[in-house]
Amino acid sequence: MLTLIIRSIIIYIIVLIVFRLMGKRQLGQMQPFELVLTLILADLATIPMSEISIPLMHGIVPLLALLVIHYVITIITRISPKFSELISGKPVIVIDQNGINYKAVKKLNLNIDDIFEQLRGAGYFSVDEVLFAIMETNGKISVLPKAKNSPVSRDDLKIKYKENSMPVILISEGKILKENFCNTKVKKEEVLNYIQKLKLKIKNLLIFTLDNNGIVYYQEMNKRAQTIQTNLKDENK
Repeated sequence: MLTLIIRSIIIYIIVLIVFRLMGKRQLGQMQPFELVLTLILADLATIPMSEISIPLMHGIVPLLALLVIHYVITIITRISPKFSELISGKPVIVIDQNGINYKAVKKLNLNIDDIFEQLRGAGYFSVDEVLFAIMETNGKISVLPKAKNSPVSRDDLKIKYKENSMPVILISEGKILKENFCNTKVKKEEVLNYIQKLKLKIKNLLIFTLDNNGIVYYQEMNKRAQTIQTNLKDENK
């Protein structure tokens, strides 16, 4: 039993490392060759975990070999567009100015229901709203709406606005994130004094963030979140 546990831990760590080195794509974002490798990795990992008679290295070596294969294929696809097209395919226009491209849909082995499902997922319920729709190599659809159906922006309405900024998490689950303070220009003492003015306790804070527009977002444990405009500013852009 102990042997099984140890083997399982070792294989788990190896698989975790392999997946981290392969990147952070989700299943829905993977190219076909990446999905195939993922399925094979999952199958290979289970064999040495349960079969004690199989040497552990017989499970580890194939995993590492597949990682090397992944890197080789990735490098070649970057260098050779033709190889990339062969392995991953290429984007296909399924809706154009004439409507649904039926030949393209059939070539992709899809039906009309599949196209409408993808359109609804993108926020469009009628083909008439779409100027172009492209089926990407990962199976997701990208939509360019017609001008009349495009979202209205602040620029269109000539509304003044401040540029968005990335909030920095300074306190998380009652702990001060010193590293994040080091990456900002806001002083830790200023933030702590401000928290004290709000009569908050750091240990009770679920989250406390600050952006370079001086907007503070915080939430206490089991309480409602609050957003406040302050004079505190992270000057990093």
